Amino acid sequence: MSGHECYHCKQWVEEGEAHDCWTTTETALTADLSEDLQEAWERLRETAADFGHQRIYASHRSIMFARESCYFFVRPKRTFLELCVFLGRAVEAPQVRRVDRVSKSKLRHTIPVRHRDEVEPPITEWLAEAYDLCGAPDAARSRPGAGSAARR
Repeated sequence: MSGHECYHCKQWVEEGEAHDCWTTTETALTADLSEDLQEAWERLRETAADFGHQRIYASHRSIMFARESCYFFVRPKRTFLELCVFLGRAVEAPQVRRVDRVSKSKLRHTIPVRHRDEVEPPITEWLAEAYDLCGAPDAARSRPGAGSAARR
């Protein structure tokens, strides 16, 4: 029988067999988490859902939270939840493991979460700030005269 190894998941796929390793669900991504991580995940999800209208969906190995664009995502790992929050400023705090500039206006803050009790201020405040930032109209688009002519 002929087939091939999937480039992404390294699973052997027989010829003619349907294979979609990119499609996943929140349940599939969080099913193998420890009890502490399950509780932390549930609290993160509840906190974010309380902010208001948004889209929550699984994508490959992450669970994304988005308004017009993604404002944070969670990568479930074996021993922690990797929380990545997009803010318009750099935050220096013991909870933040790493900060990376991902665009002109946003910085990604990587925060490991190991227990439900960690999902409280200041982390919840940063999530709310990211939610508000994501839904705010772009300042350049809202100013009259902003655009290519104004840059000359």
